[in-house]
Amino acid sequence: MSDTDKTSASPDAGYSSHNEQEKIAQNPEPKLVDAPARRQSVALNIVENPLKRSSKEQTTANARSFAEAHGMAEHAALFGRAALVARDNERFEMLTELDEQERAALIYERDHKWHGSKMLWYSIALCAMGAATQGWDQTGSNGANLSFPQEFGIAGKGRDEWIVGVINAIIFLTAGLIGAFIVDPLNHYLGRRGEIFVTACCLTATPIGSAFAKSWQGLFAARFVMGIGIGAKNATVPIYSAEMAPARIRGALVMFWQLWVVAGIFLGFAANVIVKDTGRIAWRLQLGSAFIPSFILGVGIFFCPESPRWLMKHGKIAQGFQSMVRLRAHPIIAARDYYYSYIIFQEEIKVAGGLGYFSRLRDCFTVPRIRRANYGASTVMIAQQMCGINIISFYSSTIFERVGYTPTQALYASLGYGAVQVVFTIPTLFLIDTKGRRTLTLITFPLMCIFLLAAGLSLLKHTGSRGEQIGPVVLFVYLFTIAYSLGEGPVAFQYSAEVFPTIQREQGMAWAVCINNTFAGILSLTFPRMQTVMTPTGAFGFYAGLNLIAWFMIFCFVRETKQLTLEEIDQVFSVPTKSFLSYELTVWLPYFFKRHIFRQKIAKPPPIIEKADLIEDVHGE
Repeated sequence: MSDTDKTSASPDAGYSSHNEQEKIAQNPEPKLVDAPARRQSVALNIVENPLKRSSKEQTTANARSFAEAHGMAEHAALFGRAALVARDNERFEMLTELDEQERAALIYERDHKWHGSKMLWYSIALCAMGAATQGWDQTGSNGANLSFPQEFGIAGKGRDEWIVGVINAIIFLTAGLIGAFIVDPLNHYLGRRGEIFVTACCLTATPIGSAFAKSWQGLFAARFVMGIGIGAKNATVPIYSAEMAPARIRGALVMFWQLWVVAGIFLGFAANVIVKDTGRIAWRLQLGSAFIPSFILGVGIFFCPESPRWLMKHGKIAQGFQSMVRLRAHPIIAARDYYYSYIIFQEEIKVAGGLGYFSRLRDCFTVPRIRRANYGASTVMIAQQMCGINIISFYSSTIFERVGYTPTQALYASLGYGAVQVVFTIPTLFLIDTKGRRTLTLITFPLMCIFLLAAGLSLLKHTGSRGEQIGPVVLFVYLFTIAYSLGEGPVAFQYSAEVFPTIQREQGMAWAVCINNTFAGILSLTFPRMQTVMTPTGAFGFYAGLNLIAWFMIFCFVRETKQLTLEEIDQVFSVPTKSFLSYELTVWLPYFFKRHIFRQKIAKPPPIIEKADLIEDVHGE
């Protein structure tokens, strides 16, 4: 397997796009068939380098013809040499066609994983700002919840609680139900940069509009539009970064998205603390401060190149190559990545030609292999809301105030919550590909259940000093946050990004984002009233119970994907759900109890992926 083949084994199998190593090459006679009565599924990804189908001479000639046919005749020789490198990237040092400078550039790239052009790192940093925008937007209302209900006369019970809930929830409902599904047309007509600029403008204007709201209806309207921008941005920025990034670091970039989301949460809490002493306008400044990262994103995107893959898909081949040159450290690297991307894109067209948006969306529910991936992605996305983390993210200041903190102390306690999330997300960058996605979630969900239940029960203590009453609540909330940051927090978007085939990736991710944000909206809407009807202890206990339900859902539907090639991931999801559950219950679970509970020294059973090669009938669901 070539070096480019190896890169496809990384967790970056996630986001779509440029330089999709070996992902789309299809086996004309696949061993695993989802449905004999259907057309051949585009989901079967076989690790194959299409350039190896031709001889070296023919590969060089084809690459030169490609350059000349697309107005790049001056780069014809460069593309000829780059095609030979892409054909066998593992043994490029043996190519006599390369000059010493090109060979040295390729060797340096191979030996220095994080080597890249300044424009690449600038663009990556800007994409991180896009992630921070999301976190900041979410926490602006957290501190504002302490005072804006009084400003608008909606601080009472019953109807007023529902109004506060819907004001907080609407950004997530519109993000999931509208924003996620307008991504495809916005990207088609505006490009990646244009779409990001429009959404950045939206997310700059709407926080300012929120700050100047004269009624709760005006605040609701501003947040309604803000949610659409959040949903559209959330689905585009990760794709844009993935299309620019070399395959060797794309997986880390997916994790950086979650890291910078929680960094944005922390910064949002910090802004809440900074403006706390400004009197009656504090809540306005807390909501309005969310414009800062969006403004930086909107201005900064003008200096980034357009996605090479987007330009290629729209027939702007020469412009796409110029964009790639800006994103790579040497022209030979740019030509190699761009030409190979073009070849893979042609393979995609052969397989998926004529498939429209709704056809690809339908496949996410009708093609068994993709449907099983959808089960897993939808499970981790809804589990992120079922675990209860967002009752802390949205209402931590209100919760801490109820247990006895002053508004100022509540804001500082929320700031600590944000800091805990940032610090304990970092270790997961290393754990997610060693311990695995399924393992991390199965371990941390029971812990989250225990800590959330303990936090709720601690609210019942009304005797002793003030510190004795408040301390246990804050402690268990922080422990709950640590468990979340080591498991479900980073796993949700990482897992959803890598399980869908390339052709269905935008549609699959749109559905996953819809699930995640819609249920975040439902949580935000219902929690204020839930605290009154069920008491805070009852509300915490309710979400503690949902953690156990989420654990069982993960056990049934989330399959391990750590360190798997795309071919192996396809085999994992080609196993029928019935067979998967049978293996987990009759093979894995007995082994777990015997080995880890009763401490018996027994051999580890073979993983289920080895069984996938034997499966011919995948209709066992």
